[in-house]
Amino acid sequence: MSSIVKRSIDTATAEKAIAAAAQKAVELKLAMSIAVTDEAGDLKAFRRMDGAPKLTLGIAQDKAYTSAGYGLPTHVWYDFIKNDPPLLHGITHTPRLVVFGGGYPIKENGETIGAIGISGGHYSQDMECARAALDAIGSDIA
Repeated sequence: MSSIVKRSIDTATAEKAIAAAAQKAVELKLAMSIAVTDEAGDLKAFRRMDGAPKLTLGIAQDKAYTSAGYGLPTHVWYDFIKNDPPLLHGITHTPRLVVFGGGYPIKENGETIGAIGISGGHYSQDMECARAALDAIGSDIA
């Protein structure tokens, strides 16, 4: 028999990431939903800022889920699929897969230990808030 050991984000770090992302969102005058998952894509911490639209709840969680599942930022997906018609039109029907910015893996020493997903602004603003969170917790930015 054989097994592997996986590292996972702790609650304190997840909450610190959410606080930093929310602070950046306030600076940008945006109301966001912010999701942090563990390495398997399961929700670890979540915040819906006052005034964040209802649809942002699921989108933020799906961005984190996508990033955790592949260890890649969500915006990387579009470049990967845009020139491949079968993939472009097929993979976008995969439940919970997000192919625009706002989701990033959270990495420690190169290993994915969680992910963050943010929704509430233009995806470029979501990305900006996510990068502020990653900076605050010292995660590698992919």
